[in-house]
Amino acid sequence: MRYELLVGLRYTRAKRRNHFISFISATSMAGIALGVAALIVVLSVMNGFQDELRARILAVVSHVQVFGDGERLANWEGVAAVAAQHPRVVESAPFVNAQGMFSRGSTVRGAIVRGILPQRELKVSDLGGHMRSGTLEALKPGAFRVVLGVDLARMLGVLPGDKVTLIALQGLVTPAGVIPRLKQFTVAGLFEFGWYE
Repeated sequence: MRYELLVGLRYTRAKRRNHFISFISATSMAGIALGVAALIVVLSVMNGFQDELRARILAVVSHVQVFGDGERLANWEGVAAVAAQHPRVVESAPFVNAQGMFSRGSTVRGAIVRGILPQRELKVSDLGGHMRSGTLEALKPGAFRVVLGVDLARMLGVLPGDKVTLIALQGLVTPAGVIPRLKQFTVAGLFEFGWYE
């Protein structure tokens, strides 16, 4: 019999006179089993959370983003053509990110505004699969339509077909001072990824 097994059996089964050692051994083994079970449960939950978070983030954000000087990329078509030559690049799409504010009536809410080309965006993200109403195809050049997240739309009290005003934080410099840029958009659809940001 191996030494470890001999010691374990010796202190697990006490003599008839001394049941206290047997009780302590059983309690210790139950505590160790409970601790290991708790550790396994916590690790499983954290792994599941990590996978779910990664899937949700990568559904809207590309695996790789290429920026130029000052976060501008003048010749994005050329950069996309060079990137497409790499065997692990599946697709590419341009975007413009900016901060702004949406207003409707007296309600004003800040937002991250992302300008996309809908046909190309559908190839790099799962935004089309998370639309709650409307489609990305409704976004046409010059139509001044916008797709909002459901939480932002709820805060503004808008539904598809309603009008919202976008206030750009980069204003126009005039002799009278800096005037914010305003543009009215029609809500073309709502999307939801399950996380507020």
